[in-house]
Amino acid sequence: MITNFILRALDGKITVTVAILLAVAALVPALNLLATPDSALHIPTYAMSLMGKYLCYALLALALDLVWGYCGILSLGHGAFFALGGYAMGMYLMRQIGSRGVYGNPELPDFMVFLNWKELPWFWYGFDWFPFAMLMVLVVPGLLAFVFGWFAFRSRVNGVYLSIITQAMTYALMLAFFRNDMGFGGNNGLTDFKDILGFPVQADGTRAVLFAMSAIMLSLCLVVASAITQSKFGKVLVGVRDAESRVRFLGFRVENIKLFTFVVSAMFAGIAGALFVPQVGIINPGEFAPANSIEVVVWTAVGGRGTLIGPIIGAILVNAGKSFFTGAFPEIWLFALGGLFIAVTLFLPKGIVGTIRQGWTSRKALRAAADQEKGRGTALLPQAAE
Repeated sequence: MITNFILRALDGKITVTVAILLAVAALVPALNLLATPDSALHIPTYAMSLMGKYLCYALLALALDLVWGYCGILSLGHGAFFALGGYAMGMYLMRQIGSRGVYGNPELPDFMVFLNWKELPWFWYGFDWFPFAMLMVLVVPGLLAFVFGWFAFRSRVNGVYLSIITQAMTYALMLAFFRNDMGFGGNNGLTDFKDILGFPVQADGTRAVLFAMSAIMLSLCLVVASAITQSKFGKVLVGVRDAESRVRFLGFRVENIKLFTFVVSAMFAGIAGALFVPQVGIINPGEFAPANSIEVVVWTAVGGRGTLIGPIIGAILVNAGKSFFTGAFPEIWLFALGGLFIAVTLFLPKGIVGTIRQGWTSRKALRAAADQEKGRGTALLPQAAE
């Protein structure tokens, strides 16, 4: 059963993409650790961590594409699931600091000691154990998505109204996490991490492993997303996107289809957030900002929604451009980003990958038509000779 699931997912394009990601997962850390700093092939640790951040963003864009590109749900709140996964990882990393904090308290993180907390809040228990923390990376975003989707989809909230509600959700969470009495570090968030699984977070070897895990998890989630979209369930999913009322008339429980996809997408986003935090070194309420979720929509649209590979390319390209232009032209970057989104909407409505796919399909159709016409001409030759 698992073999069939994987084989169904691995078509040509997905196989090539997964192979590239796995090669990158091995090659980049090798060039960082094995190549000498004076070598032209050496990749600095800061560059590797930056590329790791891009891969986390690519996974977040893939998560959005699963619900927007294939189910027609334009979520403007995926930044919330990303941030919750990041906070789950951050809580684990804070528990690993122990007595090495500024205040030397073996139980309480520094910000709790500063705020005069007397004991560890109940919701922090268990986060000193890595498997529990990783479980929460999936459960917390998935549970929020389940509760939100249960009420929204059964109320048949669609279109722009659903988008606004998802944005309101992430904005409300941002305001809540800014409060010091929430127990998540308030405005400063969680930072000053020391170890992960006993290894120093800042060490080159640890950074290399984190980068490799980002590429591997992106590959795994891509395979899962591809298997979902190429299955019979995926065909129904596209039907919900294109003609929800017809799918409902055929007897399908549309709300259940949407809910399952929304929960899986939220879990993907949570994984992306968990991989993002140790590579960046901080998680704070700013990750809940609605503007972050809107940026994810831009990445997905630029790459091509409904293609799975497109959002990955879009996230990497846009964020690489952002890193360059914010340093070279910091005053105009936001205008450039808005202009990019408008240009893609007007001239490349299917995104980069979608436009290439459409052009390739049209070319194949024209070639097939030409071959068919040529075949007809050849068939008429004997009649003309007679």
